[in-house]
Amino acid sequence: MSKNYYSLGLMSGTSMDGVDASVIQTDGKSSYKPILDKYFEYPKDIFKSLTALRDKIISSKDLKKKQHQIKSLEKKITIFHAKVVNDMLKKKRINIDFVGFHGQTIFHKAEEKITKQLGDGKLLSKLTNKKVVYDLRKNDLRNGGQGAPLTPIFHKLLVDQYKIKTPVIILNIGGITNFTLIYKELSPAQYSSVNWKNKKWTKQNRLFAGDTGPGNCLIDQWIRKHSKKLFDKNGKVAKSGIINKTIIKDAPYIKLQDSYDVKDFTELFYHFNKLSFKDGAASLTEYTAASIIDDLDIIFKNNKWNKNLHFLISGGGRKNNFLIERIKKKTKKKIKLIDDLKINGDFVESQAFAYLAVRSYLKLPISFPETTGCKKPITGGKIIKFK
Repeated sequence: MSKNYYSLGLMSGTSMDGVDASVIQTDGKSSYKPILDKYFEYPKDIFKSLTALRDKIISSKDLKKKQHQIKSLEKKITIFHAKVVNDMLKKKRINIDFVGFHGQTIFHKAEEKITKQLGDGKLLSKLTNKKVVYDLRKNDLRNGGQGAPLTPIFHKLLVDQYKIKTPVIILNIGGITNFTLIYKELSPAQYSSVNWKNKKWTKQNRLFAGDTGPGNCLIDQWIRKHSKKLFDKNGKVAKSGIINKTIIKDAPYIKLQDSYDVKDFTELFYHFNKLSFKDGAASLTEYTAASIIDDLDIIFKNNKWNKNLHFLISGGGRKNNFLIERIKKKTKKKIKLIDDLKINGDFVESQAFAYLAVRSYLKLPISFPETTGCKKPITGGKIIKFK
């Protein structure tokens, strides 16, 4: 019987609004149990500093130019995460074996093998007196992968544990949208058509994953630029606007690729600038929905099992009712929110990084050729315990 560990996962996404924290119990292999989930909003000064810094880092050269500013903000981010950990430990008086520390992404360029997450693992370990697993993406990049997405192996665990019918796509709509296809007992002929040359279908892991493009990032950016709000709650602003099909049709083409950074859509965002506040929100939401479904159709349209495929949606984007409505309009597939299966869609990623921390400790793979395009299944992450 496998040993179980208590692990605390910390995830802060591209929205940069706060930290999702989750405590789980897991063997790092085939079972897990959610213990506690909580969201911690960043103070306004951290949020403003983060978004301002991200906007200034256009290329990898800027990482060196802004090194002093990065270090200063990294310390603030780490101290905030330490407060989150200590708060979680007070709420659940259990011995946490690991802290899975994702950090705050400010730059990601897979073709240059560069990814930068703000977060000092050594300092976090010192402030919490816990074993910290961090820097989880770099080993994948070093081994030919895209550094993302890392959650598919946890999605597979969810499918197995909750006995979810396959084939299924778990669609995570965060700042960027990523998907995990989980399938069982397919013949090579059934999965022979795939669009990405760097990834391979295999029967062994029964999964395949990647990014589709923008999720919340364009919509959030529009709302923040044109109002004092941080996001379009429930999609109300977009629903009150008129979708401009001409603007969408003439929008700059975003080529299908393995992974994205929010800066990949800068030119696209400015293309919508001539629209009113409400019409821009509506049109960007429509564009986002279309990009998700169109890209999935390109990847999977020739597969014979496609008619049995269904979708489970997680991530913050699932709360945008207008976005979900537009996605449903564009596909005949059955679509449900992951919450319908009594899985909290707000904390799938933070639970995933708690799980990945344990797998890293056990030296088990966290990324695979069919998820990130790495050369072989590999583990990742640095493990530190401050003494």
